[in-house]
Amino acid sequence: MSNLPPAIDFAKTEEEICSKWAEEGTFKKQDALSLERGDKEYTFYDGPPFATGLPHYGHILAGTIKDVVTRYACQTGHHVQRRAGWDCHGLPVEYEIDQKLNITHRDQVLAMGVDKYNETCRGIVTRYTKEWERTVNRLGRWIDFENDYKTMDPT
Repeated sequence: MSNLPPAIDFAKTEEEICSKWAEEGTFKKQDALSLERGDKEYTFYDGPPFATGLPHYGHILAGTIKDVVTRYACQTGHHVQRRAGWDCHGLPVEYEIDQKLNITHRDQVLAMGVDKYNETCRGIVTRYTKEWERTVNRLGRWIDFENDYKTMDPT
């Protein structure tokens, strides 16, 4: 303990650790080593957050618990695919678009065209993904945001 500085700047330390992990590709290396060793797969279905909202305390709490499970599995010789996912369920998205476009009746959607309406809806579901990635990374969760999945994707 005598090596600790008299005052610790926790925010600066957090930034330094996150930067080091990013520069060294720590998560990707851990994942690659697990695959290289042929670790047994551990499947964990993480119910994804809604992509239309910002992270809040409830997400952080649940995410921390989920991280403990997957991290433990990795530490006990398992490979865990940890992909970010987004719940793109329709009603909140449609409600927001209806408010934005002043749509009050089904006939207005049909006049606009269902394809165009759906594309407008799809356009907002990923607007907060960068904020989510920043928050999750700051919490120390290792999740693959580059190969994320969305419930609106057909495959």
